[in-house]
Amino acid sequence: MITEKLQNAINEQITAEMWSSNLYLAMSFYMEKEGFSGMAAWLKKQSSEENEHACSMASYIIKRGGKAKLDKIDVVPNDFGTPLEVFEQVYEHERRVSKMIDMLVDIAAAEKDKATQDFLWGFVREQVEEEASAMTIVDMIKKASPTGIFYIDSKLGKRS
Repeated sequence: MITEKLQNAINEQITAEMWSSNLYLAMSFYMEKEGFSGMAAWLKKQSSEENEHACSMASYIIKRGGKAKLDKIDVVPNDFGTPLEVFEQVYEHERRVSKMIDMLVDIAAAEKDKATQDFLWGFVREQVEEEASAMTIVDMIKKASPTGIFYIDSKLGKRS
C-alpha cells in the first residue's frame, strides 16, 4: 500500500508530466509553423513520452492500492523564439523535471517505500538521458552554420 503522502506527491508529478506533454506539443506546433518539421516531429515524440510517463505513474499508484488523480493543467506558452531558444528551453525544462523526480525519490526514501524508490529510479536514469539529449541538440544548433540548421532539422525528424 502506498502512503497518502507519496500518492499525493506522485499525483502532482502526473499533472506536471501532462503539463510537460502539452508544453512539448505546443513547441511542436510552433516549430512546424516556423518551417522546422523535423524539430516539430522530435518535439511531438517528446510530448508523447511525457504522456506515457504520466500514465505509467498513474498505473503504479493504482497497483499499489492508491488513487491516481489528474489535477488542473495550467496553460503553456505558445511562442518560443529561434530553434536554439526552443531547445534551450527544452534543456532547462528537463533539468527542472530531474529535480522534481529527485524530490519524489527523497519522499519515497523518507516513507521507507523501497518499491516506489525502485520504480522512480527508472525515471532518474531516464532524466540523465533526457538532459543529455537536449544539451546535445543545443550544442549542435550552436555550432551549426545558418544553413546547417536544416541538416539538424532533418536529423531530428528521424527520431524513432
